Amino acid sequence: MPKIFLSPSTQEWNKYATDGNEELYMNRLADRIEPYLRSCGIGFVRNDPSRNVTGAIADSNAGTYDVHLALHSNAAPENLAGRLRGIDIYFAPKSVQSEKLANIIANNLKAIYPLPDKVRAVPTYSLGEVLRTKAVAVLCELGYHDNYADEAWLKNNLENIAKNIVNSLCDYFGIPFVPVGAIRRGTVTTDGSNLNIRNYPSLSGSIIGSIPDGAEVMINGVTNGWYVVNYNGIIGYSSSEYITL
Repeated sequence: MPKIFLSPSTQEWNKYATDGNEELYMNRLADRIEPYLRSCGIGFVRNDPSRNVTGAIADSNAGTYDVHLALHSNAAPENLAGRLRGIDIYFAPKSVQSEKLANIIANNLKAIYPLPDKVRAVPTYSLGEVLRTKAVAVLCELGYHDNYADEAWLKNNLENIAKNIVNSLCDYFGIPFVPVGAIRRGTVTTDGSNLNIRNYPSLSGSIIGSIPDGAEVMINGVTNGWYVVNYNGIIGYSSSEYITL
């Protein structure tokens, strides 16, 4: 199953138009993203807020991740302060997968941003979090926080943005989006055989692990007769028919 490095901004000095700052609201967004990642079976590690962007890149490169997702909000140059609006999703110009992910995120965000023609995927030739990570990376500039309208949209839509971004990740990884529900525990109830964990909620999904009969398992989501399970750190899908809540 996929695993991402979730990297909300650590730039507390970037003040918003009315109150708050970039670090505060990007971390609030990341807080809302986490439950959707969990329910969809996407593993994640979050950046250390006490480290700067160089530290985030180093920590990301020290692990094995499928995607490095950086969350930011933008600010206009001083001569245009407060006058710009829009969302930019930055990708590495030499990475087909980075560009693919950026376009998926941008296209999906058009559905919830009030000015869809101002949402775009943009190549970057300078952003280290996109260009210097081993994992496929994108950096999301989710509106201009020095613009009152963008600031209000961002603050009032954190939940919708979180859901939208995770939906995009599911599109990219080719797995179903699973709505957030209660995290539950279950017990495997087979005829004594092991229960398979698969990388897709179908009998055609590859087997990535197994759970012994009678073992307890964490259930993070449910989709079409399959549970999103976490057993000893193995995240995947198991048939709900053989798990008793």
